[in-house]
Amino acid sequence: MRRTLLATTLLLATQAGADTSVLTVYAGDYFTSEWGPGPKIEAGFEEICNCDLQFSTGDLLPRLLLEGERTKADVVIGLTSDVTAKARATGLFAPHGQDNAALTLPIDWGDDTFLPFNYGHTAFIYNETMMDAPPASFDALLEMDDDVKLVIQDPRTSISGLALVLWVEAVYGDKSADVWAKLAPKILTVTKDWSASYGMFTDGEVDMVLSYTTSPAYHMFAEEDFTKKAAIFPEGHYFMVETVGKIAKTDAPELADAFMAYVLSTDFQQMIPTANWSLPSALPEDQWPEGWAQLPLPEKVLFYSEEEAESRKDQAIETWRNALSQ
Repeated sequence: MRRTLLATTLLLATQAGADTSVLTVYAGDYFTSEWGPGPKIEAGFEEICNCDLQFSTGDLLPRLLLEGERTKADVVIGLTSDVTAKARATGLFAPHGQDNAALTLPIDWGDDTFLPFNYGHTAFIYNETMMDAPPASFDALLEMDDDVKLVIQDPRTSISGLALVLWVEAVYGDKSADVWAKLAPKILTVTKDWSASYGMFTDGEVDMVLSYTTSPAYHMFAEEDFTKKAAIFPEGHYFMVETVGKIAKTDAPELADAFMAYVLSTDFQQMIPTANWSLPSALPEDQWPEGWAQLPLPEKVLFYSEEEAESRKDQAIETWRNALSQ
């Protein structure tokens, strides 16, 4: 049914004429890199839409706030549920028009504006050849010797860094300041983005890196390297959703609708595990790539709605900043 609907929508988009033949999609910088999902998504959509999908990259939310109704975007992909409240408040987005019942997330999703395209869980990654006794819990991580060195991302500039401070908040609440005081001596540095942190980890400069439970999948399936592991904690792991949204005043409404439908298609969803190294939002486990269902994932999922994340994040960041500035 979804495939028929997608084909019909694409036919309408094709018939709309040359003035709507370009679809401009705002995405994060990582999205269009050689290891990101953008190139595959662009090729896959253009193959069926008879259009020109053009990615425009940068910091999504600051850019949207600056441009306002002057934005050139038709679609925005990559906003997480930790920042969608502020994005929604701009009034720039229209309903996505898709059936949330098609989603296979581990949480209920009722949002009719921001459509999930993948998800993951924040985690600390280690190399088992360098760390004989990885922490078996968040509490155990806090009690490790200070000569164990971590690298994390800045929550003011990185979605994974923001997820970490919200993770600490979700697990420890009003004890978060004490947690950061214990973690601070172990943090070798804080990077602006995930790429810089993960590069330090793969270069052997640190023992553990803040990343995602799915990060070892890249090493396993792309490099045949089984030494990288996610430390799974019984306290639970913070759940992150990446979304796609349609701009209300798009100049290419038919193409934008077609792209939203494409996000839920099997073609798109099957790209996600090995293109974005994340879990697909609308694909049953039995359709995941071989081996992915055996990837260790947390039993307990921690999640803040966008309203909760928005109300908690400023204080969570300030608690983090105070502890690391001591």
